[in-house]
Amino acid sequence: MALARDLAAVEALVARAYGPYVALLGVRPGPLDDDYAARIERRQAMIVERDGRLMGLLVLIALSDALLLDNIAVSPEAQGLGLGRELLTCAEGVALARGLDRVRLYTHELMTRNQMIYARAGYRETQRATERGLRRVYMEKRLR
Repeated sequence: MALARDLAAVEALVARAYGPYVALLGVRPGPLDDDYAARIERRQAMIVERDGRLMGLLVLIALSDALLLDNIAVSPEAQGLGLGRELLTCAEGVALARGLDRVRLYTHELMTRNQMIYARAGYRETQRATERGLRRVYMEKRLR
């Protein structure tokens, strides 16, 4: 779990991970404007450190029937090393430990690489919608 002392590192990681998408999307991706202090306080933020550096973040929110993977961020220097897959597996394990049989997530429709990664991991598109000005693709994975 992320702790209050991790806040600045979490915000810096999110800025590095999502900053490059601003030009692609023409808007700020939602994770850039999230309240990470609140996420940490609610115990919704999990982090992965390697060699004393923050490399990955999960924001997980329990719903009545699923676990929402609200944010997954991997430091640019760790991308392509399998950390994203580890984080997805971790989220799925948390869901099962909480007695939930599915994980839901969403991504921007222009983030097609992410959609392919999620599809390869077993997630299926469930809907598309525009929320807060962001065109989102919703996906879900049933775990049992």
